[in-house]
Amino acid sequence: MAIIRCPGQDTGFWDFNAIYDVKCPKCGYPVEFFKDEPTRICKRCGYEFVNPKMDFGCAAYCKYADQCLGSLPTELITEREELFKDRLAIEVKKHLANNFKMLNRVLKRTKYIEEIIKEETANPAVLLSASYFYNLGSTIEENQTIAKEILKKLNAKEEMIIEVCELLKGNKQVEELSLNYKILLDADRLTDLELELKEKSPNKNKDEIYTRIDKEFFTEVAKKIAKRLIG
Repeated sequence: MAIIRCPGQDTGFWDFNAIYDVKCPKCGYPVEFFKDEPTRICKRCGYEFVNPKMDFGCAAYCKYADQCLGSLPTELITEREELFKDRLAIEVKKHLANNFKMLNRVLKRTKYIEEIIKEETANPAVLLSASYFYNLGSTIEENQTIAKEILKKLNAKEEMIIEVCELLKGNKQVEELSLNYKILLDADRLTDLELELKEKSPNKNKDEIYTRIDKEFFTEVAKKIAKRLIG
């Protein structure tokens, strides 16, 4: 049985642009790359660096990425995840066009999710993606439609798209909420709190806000961030 390979990794689909020189970021010496090579070592100074022309978007959160691309160093894995996140942010910004108020909210919420998941065991890929689409449209169905269109454009795996759309549903009893959804809600409420505090002084109603924090937030790390915002 023939082994089916991704066209991007199959040399049978390559043209003359598949081999190119890249200057070493340390010493400037030209290093030859094949387009499927994630890293090379400079022959002059010995510095190993990532192939800057390799697009890891399709492999950003793919469970088979290491099998496809080989054994990847930690810095490369980080880079491909960052690339997917950056591409996702760009597509959402394009979708929002001049709606700067919504864009500001999306970016703040995503920032809080990144902070929360440093201390909580959650699914970063699904959570960060859902954060970009949460309440982006006027209905849940519209949020899911936007998410599907953009994630498919970025070649996200179908299972990831399904998980993101499931997370965007919400509308469950508190005892049924997943940790991912609790974190998403906490990040959204942190965004609300930050914007609220910018409009009025927290000193006038600190006790009231503290009570709300203990009552409304799910995760301890989100409560800690909220209390830090109050000062």
